Amino acid sequence: MGTHTAEQPAPVADLSVPTRTGLLIIGASQSGVQLAVSLRALGFDEHITLLGDEDHRPYQRPALSKEFLQGTVESESLIFRSNEYWAEHNVDLVKGEYIVRIDRDADGSGIAHASSGRHFPFKRLALTVGARARKLEIDGGDLDGVLYLRNADDALALKARVGDAQDVVVIGGGFIGLEAASSLQKMGKNVTVLEFGPRLVGRAVGEETAEYFLQAHRARGLDIRLNTSAARLTATDGGRSVAGVELQDGTLLPAQIVLVGIGVIPNTQLAEQLGLTVDNGIVVDRYALASDGTTVAIGDCANMPNPVPGAEPGERIRLESVNNAIEHAKVAAYSLTGRREEYAGIPWFWSNQADLKLQIAGLCNGYDRTVLRSDEERGKFSVLYYRRGQVIAADCVNAPLDFMAVKNALAKGRNIPADAAADPATPLKTITTDS
Repeated sequence: MGTHTAEQPAPVADLSVPTRTGLLIIGASQSGVQLAVSLRALGFDEHITLLGDEDHRPYQRPALSKEFLQGTVESESLIFRSNEYWAEHNVDLVKGEYIVRIDRDADGSGIAHASSGRHFPFKRLALTVGARARKLEIDGGDLDGVLYLRNADDALALKARVGDAQDVVVIGGGFIGLEAASSLQKMGKNVTVLEFGPRLVGRAVGEETAEYFLQAHRARGLDIRLNTSAARLTATDGGRSVAGVELQDGTLLPAQIVLVGIGVIPNTQLAEQLGLTVDNGIVVDRYALASDGTTVAIGDCANMPNPVPGAEPGERIRLESVNNAIEHAKVAAYSLTGRREEYAGIPWFWSNQADLKLQIAGLCNGYDRTVLRSDEERGKFSVLYYRRGQVIAADCVNAPLDFMAVKNALAKGRNIPADAAADPATPLKTITTDS
């Protein structure tokens, strides 16, 4: 075997299978890009394929609901890296390919099969597949004009419709919904926000911060309705496009656009097909390794041990943020180069809604006390969260110094005494103490 005579010509190579193998990163997301960049910085010299299912170069998502929607930034400014960068660093950037199946060997290598028929062999696999928008499952939810805002195509579809619309109903009072609602109101639209729960941004902030945003947005002219859900969406006379939102109490709100932001679902389909452990995301250890011990999974799709110092044993979390995508990718890069480094940063988040600049440091899970710092004259507002006397998180609106003080204290294992922090005139960095 292995030799060929004149009577037995050599087989024709399958050009759909690349000859180079190495690391295959499925998901050209923030975490996927950061993983490739971090690996090169660590000296990883094997070939990398960075594969995405969108027909766009990897881009920043946070601006989609704000600056890009409002037209204050161009799409080119959102691109992470130039084509030259990828070529110079031996990274094949593959766009518009959706992986439907992965065949894998015992050593972790294998071949990923795309819906187009292309094949992508690899020695190691990284899943940076993110999450998808949760769909609105009510009558009329599939009408033209019912939109989501998760990716660039979503943002382009929304921008294309905004000019002809006057009434917009945003379903969901989370970060994306409020950011988009603020942007659309700034663009002169009549915007109503429907939130099914009793408060805004219920999963991310405490009651004081939620109430602050409710009153602040209402004062700026947003119509926000809590404990309210849509019963069905009505259509125009032609029956194809959305015309309004009927609430559970029978109220009918006119709407040429219904923007849905009711959360996301982690993309675990490939992980499940591979037999990896899945539980609200792909379950990984402290080193970003999935249950097979070879695949890494990072970013929005990953369920990991809570990285915050002082977290309860066994506590796990799935974080949806730019900061987490970056820090988790660095952890995975170490694992792929044979090192073991745990998550080093303190989770933090931000959300810009009109002139309200929210910054969150840490995670407020399990708090037993809050301290409110408010300066209405200067438009500043902060809530510090404590557990057993130790600061664990803070929500800061237009208060960057408070945010940095808490973030630094958490990173260094220090504390900010609650009683002293209650005076809003006292700079937090001046009262930070050793725990």
